[in-house]
Parts: sequence; C-alpha cells; structure tokens
Amino acid sequence: MRGPSMNDIWGIILAAGSGRRLAEASGGERKQYLEYRGAPLFWHSARTFSRNAGIKGLVFVFPPDDVTAMEKQVRQAFRTEDLGVKWVVTAGGERRQDSVRNGLAALPRDCASVLVHDSARPFFSPRILADLITALENGAQGVIPVIPVTDTVKRVDGGKVAETLNRAELAAVQTPQGFETAILKEAHERALAEGWEVTDDASMVERLAEVVTVPGEAANVKITVPEDLNRLKDARTTVPCVGWGYDVHRFGGENDRPMVLGGVNIPGGPTIVAHSDGDVLLHALADAILGTFGGGDIGTHFPDNDPNFDNANSGMLVREVLTMAERAGTRIVHADLTVITQVPRLAPHSALIARNAARLLGLEPHQVNFKATTEEKLGFTGEKKGIKAVASVTGLKEL
Repeated sequence: MRGPSMNDIWGIILAAGSGRRLAEASGGERKQYLEYRGAPLFWHSARTFSRNAGIKGLVFVFPPDDVTAMEKQVRQAFRTEDLGVKWVVTAGGERRQDSVRNGLAALPRDCASVLVHDSARPFFSPRILADLITALENGAQGVIPVIPVTDTVKRVDGGKVAETLNRAELAAVQTPQGFETAILKEAHERALAEGWEVTDDASMVERLAEVVTVPGEAANVKITVPEDLNRLKDARTTVPCVGWGYDVHRFGGENDRPMVLGGVNIPGGPTIVAHSDGDVLLHALADAILGTFGGGDIGTHFPDNDPNFDNANSGMLVREVLTMAERAGTRIVHADLTVITQVPRLAPHSALIARNAARLLGLEPHQVNFKATTEEKLGFTGEKKGIKAVASVTGLKEL
C-alpha cells in the first residue's frame, strides 16, 4: 500500500527547549541558538530539510517569549538564504510533547505526513530524510531512525543490578521521526486527554500503530551536556572552490575599440565592439573569480549601460572582484585562461598575456596558464566575426 504523496510532507523543527543543562557552559544562551559555522543550530536543521525535494514546508517552534523576535530572524534568514520551502513560526509549550502539539496545529490542512526533529541535532544527513520519506511512501504510519546499542546495558534498582538486558534487542532512537499526520495528531490528543508523559513522539504512536525503523547515524548526536559543545568547535577546513567565466565580443570597424587581451595591446588585431575596453579575456577572468564565492557576474556589478564604465580598464574590474573575493574569505590560487579566435595569431603575445594576468592576480607565473586556439574556421569565431574567452579559476576558502 502506498502512503501519502511526498508533496504533502512538512517538517517540524523543535527549538523551544530551555537547555538548562547547557546554560552555564553556553553563557546562558539557549542551545538551539548557539552558532555553528556561522548559523544557529536550528538553521542547520532547516538547511538539511530543504535539500530533500519532498519537503514542502517547515514549522519552527520557539519559546513563547521569543516568537516575535525569532519570526523576524527566520524571515531575514530566508531573505539571505532562501531554502525554497514554505515556513511558519509558532510558540512551544512547557514540555516537548506540548511543543510538538503546537507545531502540529500550525501545519496546513493538506499536510499528510510530518517529520519531527530536535534542533539540537544539527548533524543529521539528507540520507535519513530520504529513508524516512521512502518508508512513509511505502505505507508506514510511523518510522524512526535508530542505531545499535554497543554497550552492555543493565537495569538498575536501588543501586543494585536487577537485570542484564539483551542489547541485540535494543536500539538508540534519534530524530527526525516521521509519521502520518493524522495518527500523530490522534496520539497527541490521547496523550493530552489521558495524561501520557513521553520522551519522543514514537512512544505515543506505538500505542496506536506500528512504528518501523530505518538506520540512523552515529554522527547524528544531540547537543545536550557541556561536553557536547566541543562538537561545535571543530577544526576549520580549507576547501577548494572553482569559478568558470565566459565572454564574447564581436569584431567592429575602424571607430571601435583596439584589441586588448589580458591587459596587453594586440597591434594589428581587429577592433572590438564594447562598452568598456573590450578585453574579452579579463571579462571572462572577472566572472570566474566571482564564481569562486558566488558573487554573481560582472554585468551585475559593472553594467554596460553605466557611463562610469565607458571604456573602463578591465584590469581595474579584475582588481575590484579580487577585493570582493578577499572580503568573502576566498583566496585565488590558480587560473587557466583560453582565448578562441581565428585572427589574429596570438602565439607572439602569449607569454606577455600570461605574465600580465599573473601580475593582476598577484600570483606566481606557474599559477597562471594561458593558451589560444581557433575553431577551425567553424562558427562565428571561425568566420572572423568575433572573439571569445573562457577562464577557470581556483580559490581556497576556509570553512
């Protein structure tokens, strides 16, 4: 039997806890607001949810006193980093199960299934979400991620061992947990009416329906005690980032721009139709630099209808985008540049173009490669109608 459509699934991110056990170690800040890699813990969970196309929306549950301020913060976060899902903010309750019940009340009527997650678990992966959704799609009414218990577990009574439990039958439970919305709402209504006290939602649903499991992850830990804060201080990692640039200019007449490539004048070359100085190579290079840190394109930063950039020196544009890259924390370490044109012959200028590009980038000669090629008389470049350039730039960014 097939379950609810993936298009009807929402996530509830619980961020309403007081975090008493962490209060002193965190300077009194609630753990869901602690920052990890530049974002609060609850936002990391939201990011992971958004990476699954089956998630239609998210309910953020915050402490009642924080709802107004946090709704503004979430709205700003979506403006800065649109996760592509619907969202709503609601107030939590005194207990975890009260907060979940409030989150359920905030869901749209057409939400057929829901994934409930503790924001203090910021490290879960999209794989868990995919497994939970697949189980719901296949008809499960409740599904939870679990990991095997590796330690021997004993039941203790009054300081004495009462029983050694069979760890093969035991599992540690994680979130997110997935449920048909109707069965979870019914479970919470019963819990409220009959006074159930539970530690997770599966404990409720187990009384009404079968709950199945999927593999959890050892890395999906919960930030609970002061020692867990060390997990938020992981070593910074330097990662490579690559940008790619492409630019084209058509050849012009005697009143158009003289040909410049990589800041080098090319005597005898065709003229270029352009608003700036028409340096097709440096334009491609600037776009590639912007690509290393998600900076958009040069047309956005230096529009061709702005008189300030009439006959602008493209070397200055490259320096501007290098400054932007530096502000974004990206260090350019390599560039591979190619010009495609039938005319003129660029071999006599190649070494000078490469040296000048390296100078503009502040790199050593071995960090910049330049080459020129033709398209064997094919296309508009082969027909000597214009010139184009491509650039691949590698940067390093510390995360």
